[in-house]
Amino acid sequence: MNKKFYVLLIISILFSIPGNTQEIRKYTFEEIIYIARQNSPMAVMSRHRFRQSYWEYRTHKAEFLPNLTLNTQLPDLDRSIVSDFLDDGTEAFVPRNRIKNSVNLELEQNIGFTGGSIFMSSDLQRIDILGTTGVTSYLSTPISIGIRQPINGYNDFHWLKEIEPLKYEQAKKEYIEAIENVTLRAVNIFFDLAVAQKNIEISELNHFNADTLYRIALGRYQLGTIAENDLLQMELAFLNTGTALNEAKIDLEIKKFQMNSFLGLSQDENIELIIPTEIPTLTVDLNRALEEAWKSNPDILDRQRQILEANRAVERTKSEKGLNATLYANFGLTQQASQISEVYLNPRDQEVVRMGIEIPILDWGLGRGKYKMAQSALEVTRTTVQQAELDFQQEVYLAVMQFNLQDDQLEIAYKADVIGLKRFEVTKQRFLIGRISVLDLNVAQTEKDQASRSYLSALRNYWNYFYNLRSLTLYNWVDDSTLEEDFDSLIE
Repeated sequence: MNKKFYVLLIISILFSIPGNTQEIRKYTFEEIIYIARQNSPMAVMSRHRFRQSYWEYRTHKAEFLPNLTLNTQLPDLDRSIVSDFLDDGTEAFVPRNRIKNSVNLELEQNIGFTGGSIFMSSDLQRIDILGTTGVTSYLSTPISIGIRQPINGYNDFHWLKEIEPLKYEQAKKEYIEAIENVTLRAVNIFFDLAVAQKNIEISELNHFNADTLYRIALGRYQLGTIAENDLLQMELAFLNTGTALNEAKIDLEIKKFQMNSFLGLSQDENIELIIPTEIPTLTVDLNRALEEAWKSNPDILDRQRQILEANRAVERTKSEKGLNATLYANFGLTQQASQISEVYLNPRDQEVVRMGIEIPILDWGLGRGKYKMAQSALEVTRTTVQQAELDFQQEVYLAVMQFNLQDDQLEIAYKADVIGLKRFEVTKQRFLIGRISVLDLNVAQTEKDQASRSYLSALRNYWNYFYNLRSLTLYNWVDDSTLEEDFDSLIE
């Protein structure tokens, strides 16, 4: 027996060495939110989505800047048999054996207010006829200036200049909203783990109390002061608290895993949360909330964009069902020679003017049908947007009303938690002196546990409604300022 005692003593000492315990890292509510907004996969994906929108906008702006392009063919070898006309007018298959080299430099500028483009180019070509003749010739176009202009009343550049900046502004607002949604997710993850921690605390205390009370009840039963039924109830309560404690431990590990995964932390990190006890003293004015929401919420910009795109579709289909014409005009200088030194001497002018016209004569109502469909789509969009705006207004109204109630709800929950704990302590003392039954004690314990969990639930609700209102209005109601981001740093 002595050897067995010493072995158990040594094992218990080894397991109690501090170096064998995992270090606990404590986090406040604010720290969890900060880490989530900076490092969580949700936040990282939101930043990449914004960068994608930024480069889409930059691409749009580049369409209205001069575009310089160099095109070359070095070389273009053609050794084949082709169909050609001979000097006497007959057609025959003849061999072709040549090398063609060319270089072209073109500067093009889109014209936003007309929907066309102007260009200026310079071109040099060389052809070498291979074989016994060995002919070489050059063709130069030192400068050529031209214009391409559709003539049908529809200007896509005009609509792009209206829509693309709106899309980019919407992307900015959506990024801020996405970060607020990350915060909302962090709030729920935080309180999931906080509830699991509280359940461990409650379960350990209940297990300890149940063990103590069972031992006291066992002594009373042996003295004959309580019935066997009461003793069995205490023993059952003790066993149930053991089961609840084991389940709480498993749930705690699951919630820690979810927290580490959400924050992008190592799964080996042992987190313990510090529950927030302070809330801002704040009442949000409904009219002010609606004003900020209309000004900043990305859904408002999205609906404006939908209307613009529907109007663009109407204009495009209207232009397509009538006359379509495209004007191409070009003026330049050109020269050909057998020596490169002569190809730029005494250039001759060249002019090209071309207009293509397309007039639908019989399309069986195809153009008119597309136009009517676009008009109907516009009306559907307008109706949908009007309904969405009413729903949005109602959503902001409910969010404000719900948030403004939360400080009272939290105060009630806090008082209930304090009262529940005090009542349980009083009930336990009365049970110890035999003044109340086991049933009364169990009821007091259940109400105490429920009040403790309800307080955490009220805290969760407060911060959920707080950040939900921030997400809807993109407004910091504590600092009384519009939510902003350093977008320049996001695209570096």
